[in-house]
Amino acid sequence: MVSVSDPSSGETVAEFEHHGGPLLRLQHFLHQTPAAVPLIVLILSTLVFGAILGSKFFSPFAMTLILQQVAIVGIIAAAQSLVILTAGIDLSVGAIMVFSSVLMGQFTFRYGLPAEFSIALGLGLGAAMGAFNGLLVARMRLPPFIVTLGTWQIFLAANFLYSANETIRSQDIAEKAAALQFFGEKFKIGGAVFTYGVIAMLLLVAVLAYVLRQTAWGRHVYAVGDDPEAAQLSGVQTEKVLISVYALAGLICAFAGWVLIGRIGSVSPTSGQLANIEAITAVVIGGISLFGGRGSIMGALFGALIVGVFSLGLRMIGTDPQWTYLLIGVLIISAVAVDQWIRKLAV
Repeated sequence: MVSVSDPSSGETVAEFEHHGGPLLRLQHFLHQTPAAVPLIVLILSTLVFGAILGSKFFSPFAMTLILQQVAIVGIIAAAQSLVILTAGIDLSVGAIMVFSSVLMGQFTFRYGLPAEFSIALGLGLGAAMGAFNGLLVARMRLPPFIVTLGTWQIFLAANFLYSANETIRSQDIAEKAAALQFFGEKFKIGGAVFTYGVIAMLLLVAVLAYVLRQTAWGRHVYAVGDDPEAAQLSGVQTEKVLISVYALAGLICAFAGWVLIGRIGSVSPTSGQLANIEAITAVVIGGISLFGGRGSIMGALFGALIVGVFSLGLRMIGTDPQWTYLLIGVLIISAVAVDQWIRKLAV
């Protein structure tokens, strides 16, 4: 109950009570917990496929196989999430990943550098590529879509020109530079089979989730995505935040390149061709708003897992692979519609 009194007379001139209905409370909950929707979808889709396929789908091996299949996408989606939270987008994430992996391999096999040193150089160059995107977006005020569309083509061309389209075979890597394949190594816990790449993805998402929610830098990322002008007026150095976000995204993509070598075993300049689309798909299904300033990086992980569940479940049922693309397309449109609904009606 809320009462409004006339200060001169002390008499009550208005009295009303405000109750939020179930729909409004749901909107508030989804606005405050953006990862809730993808988590619910993930649980429901897992239960549906489990009901159809039974213990075959719920086996530890099948569950961990999903994690193995989405490890690369999950890491790239984490990088893409950081950029999208600032109301930007990075179309070059896949190109940075593949080019970084090629650099790691070529530095080792072409120049004879120790694998560990080549990996460090690859990670640094990946961060530099991301920082280049950030400089163009933050300092020159160019649209992120146009900037990263251009650098995607540049990094992709540089990848093929530098590598001469040469693939470094798995056997050669195993003999001379096993460190490059580290994240592809497997270990078992009961019937579950994990790779170090899966553990790296989970740890990365956990660390980024903590940083975004519990540090000043993380709060600045959300502020820049929500309203850059208001953020700047409140003392946030928006240019530095943007550059740091793109640089960190580039570093994460380079790290994904290292994990990619372990995943496929070789260094190939043609790998990861769909990484851009898959990462954006995971982020959108994961409830991170394309308008910036709202979302959870855990949601991006859930989005990647949803795609993995649908892909494996439909494949185990024996359906045409095109059904996977159809259902994922429906999920993408539904996720954007839900985001618009929350932004429009939640207060």
